[in-house]
Amino acid sequence: MKRQIIEIDEELCDGCEQCIPGCPEGAIQIIDGKARLISDLFCDGLGACIGTCPQGAITVIEREAEPYDEVKVMENIVKQGENTVMAHLKHLYNHGEQDFLNTALAFLEENGIAIPDYETKSSSCASGGCPGSQNIAFVDQIQTPENIASTDAPSALTHWPIQLHLISPMAPQFAGSDLVLAADCVAFSLGNFHQKYLSGKTLAIACPKLDSQQQVYLEKLRVLIDEARINTLTVMIMQVPCCRGLLMLAQQAVQMTNRKIPVKAIVVGIQGEILEDTWID
Repeated sequence: MKRQIIEIDEELCDGCEQCIPGCPEGAIQIIDGKARLISDLFCDGLGACIGTCPQGAITVIEREAEPYDEVKVMENIVKQGENTVMAHLKHLYNHGEQDFLNTALAFLEENGIAIPDYETKSSSCASGGCPGSQNIAFVDQIQTPENIASTDAPSALTHWPIQLHLISPMAPQFAGSDLVLAADCVAFSLGNFHQKYLSGKTLAIACPKLDSQQQVYLEKLRVLIDEARINTLTVMIMQVPCCRGLLMLAQQAVQMTNRKIPVKAIVVGIQGEILEDTWID
């Protein structure tokens, strides 16, 4: 069957092992100094390991692969103890994989294994919960009629579509422009996104965790740089680990191009603060 699954670039991988804690399913092992996908059956394709790879060696692709097998995963996970079971259940819960979660819970019940409180116990990505999926309410930032401007702020968006899968990189608006490549959540976190970061620029948006067929993104970014001849590329991502995959994808695309352009990385905190604003190329 054709489905999403991780791919590891052995040339980029330096065997640092940082991806291992992000994969409680046990799909990745370090073998001969490199991270390896040991079995299609163990990889759920959700990409929790992407954000922990400092070399950008892991991507999610779509290819022919054996179906993910939750029972086989659970057989492997229960041997690793309660913390790993917790990590896996929380991973499934946070990503809305209810069918797989139900299978995992049924496996535990059938084998007389206690079910941990995966819905409420806090956890980091390394131990199973992804900060990018945790529910957080910013109570002190709730807007009221008293602190909202009486008139609508003007949009700085100059074109449509904006989703990277949908744009045509040779559309006239991109020619010679300054392009902002933003993770989907950025504009919702930054109240001044249009005025400060988008004004006078073109836009493409993408999600490195949920979007499929990301190889298409590499080619579109190459065309934007080499053929549409954009002036600069600003990549805006959220602070959550999985989001860094978009920056890594952009850097990979830049390495494929004949032209070299300035590239800026902007990292946005989940409460709208700017954590990083750096020219990287």
